[in-house]
This record gives sequence, structure tokens and C-alpha cells, in this order.
Amino acid sequence: MTILLLALRRLAASLPTLIIILAGMFLLLQLAPGDTVDALMAQMGGGDPRTAEELRRFYGLDVSVAVQLGRYILRLIQLDLGQSAIYGKPVATVIAERLPVTLLLMGTSLSLAFAGGTALGIVAARGIDRWPDTLISTLGLIFYATPSFWFGLMGIVLFAITLGWLPSGGFEEVGGGLTGLARIVDIAWHLILPTVTLALIFLATYLRIMRASMLEVMSLDFVRTARAKGLGETGIVIRHVLRNALLPMVTLVGLQAGTMLGGSVVVESVFALPGLGRLAYESVVQRDLNTLLGIVFVSALLVIAVNFAVDLAYGRLDPRIASGR
Repeated sequence: MTILLLALRRLAASLPTLIIILAGMFLLLQLAPGDTVDALMAQMGGGDPRTAEELRRFYGLDVSVAVQLGRYILRLIQLDLGQSAIYGKPVATVIAERLPVTLLLMGTSLSLAFAGGTALGIVAARGIDRWPDTLISTLGLIFYATPSFWFGLMGIVLFAITLGWLPSGGFEEVGGGLTGLARIVDIAWHLILPTVTLALIFLATYLRIMRASMLEVMSLDFVRTARAKGLGETGIVIRHVLRNALLPMVTLVGLQAGTMLGGSVVVESVFALPGLGRLAYESVVQRDLNTLLGIVFVSALLVIAVNFAVDLAYGRLDPRIASGR
């Protein structure tokens, strides 16, 4: 109950942040040249000013920015994300069609980055100043310094074009008519390259944080006491060091949830995945304000949900946090 109350307090504190994010994004988008009607008129090959005026009246763009913002906040309170001008259907429907792809990509990438970074960080910390530590630290630096789109393009060139082992893009086989387990395997096969591409940069961060955290905890008094009692190194790491060393890693998961959402824009564009990242890119290009604000709203909710889970995990790992000490 104490952990739950802690998480609920953090969740309540996130609501004003959500409103500020949406209002700030709305005002920033107003500074960009053009609007939804301009994008629609460009797609139609032009039109007369009267048609443009009627479209602006239809989409509520004929009033001041303050009135538009007030109307949007009022609709948002009613859980109405509005109508997508470009896709011609409710924004909630458009996002619901794309959200599962992004959640699957983020979940698999985050799991791979966290598990791989934790394992490599432990190996590097236990082999400090020896060749495993040097090799892992060097690879981590390379992964961190290399842009994700380059990893994606090189992965396509090597594994899809040259070797022909993996598909070059897409979420599943178009027109394959697969169902059940066959479809799950096909989707997993298509997600290998995007998942690894998105995970590598975060894996590099996790392994460096885990290595530093392990070294810090292993120098504390209770670890030396455990060694003095005759416990083996593996037992010390598993029973005493790992739980304390995981605290910074758990914190990093919450901090990087938003960063991973931003990274999915690039990865989904490179691999032609129909997710929120690619939808956000298309909405910016086509000036679909309602869809873009809906994506920001859903993305902010995802980040809040991840941080909610992080708070629960933090309270489990360190009871002092849950008790407020």
C-alpha cells in the first residue's frame, strides 16, 4: 500500500506536466508556416481562396490561437482527440491502428537493451582493467557514438541485401494471409533488424551505467564483510551487489522512455514500420495538427505509465524510498 501511494503521488504530479506539454506543443506548432488547409490545398493541386476559407472554418482554424487552444483542451477533457484532416477519420482511430507496432518495437528494444546492458555491465565490472572490460567498454562507446539510422541502413545492406537473411523492412509479409503462430513468427522475423537497431544505443548506455554502479557497490563495506565471511564472488554479486546496483538502471529506464519514443521516429522511417513514429513524421510534413497533438498526448501518457512502473519497481528494490525515509 505504501508503494502504491508513492506511485499515485508521482502520477498526480505528472498531470500538470501533461497539460503544459500539450499547450507548449500547440503554441510551437502555430509558429510553423502554413496549416492543415495549406497542406490539403497543396495535395489537391491548389484551389480558390473561398474554398480555403470554408475549409478553415470547417476545421476551426478561423479563430484566434487562444480560442483554438481552449477548444482543444475542452475536447481533451472529454477524451476527444478530434478529427484527422489528412486521414479523414478520428485521431483516436488512427493512433489505435499504429500504437501496437510502436509498443511492440519499444518493448522488445527496451528489454534487449536492459538485459544486454545489465549482463555486459556485470561482466565488465568483474573483469575490471582486463580484456573483457576493455572490449565491452570499446564496443559500448562505438554503439553510443554511432547514429541509429546508420546502424539501420548498414543492417539492411548486410543482412537483407548482401546475405538475404532478414527482410529489409515492413511489419509483416504483405498479402501473406498468415494467422496464429505463423503470423507471430513472421512479425518477429521482420522486427529483428529494427529492434537491434533501436536497442544498440541504449544498450551502450545501460552497460556503462551498470559497470559503474557495480564497481561502486562492490567497494562498499557490506560487500567486504560478505567476502570476509567466505562467500564466493558469484554469490556476492547475485545476493548482495546486483539488487543495489540495479537502482540506477531502473531510474534510467524511466528517463529514456521518451528518448526511445523519439528514436522510433528514425527507426520506423528507415524500416517502413507503420507505427507512431512514422505517423508523427507524416503529420508534421502534412501539418495535421490534431493527429500530431494526439500523438504527443499518447506519447506523454506512455512516458508517465513507464515512470509509474519505475516508481513501483524502485519501491520494491529499496523499501526506504517507499517509506519516505
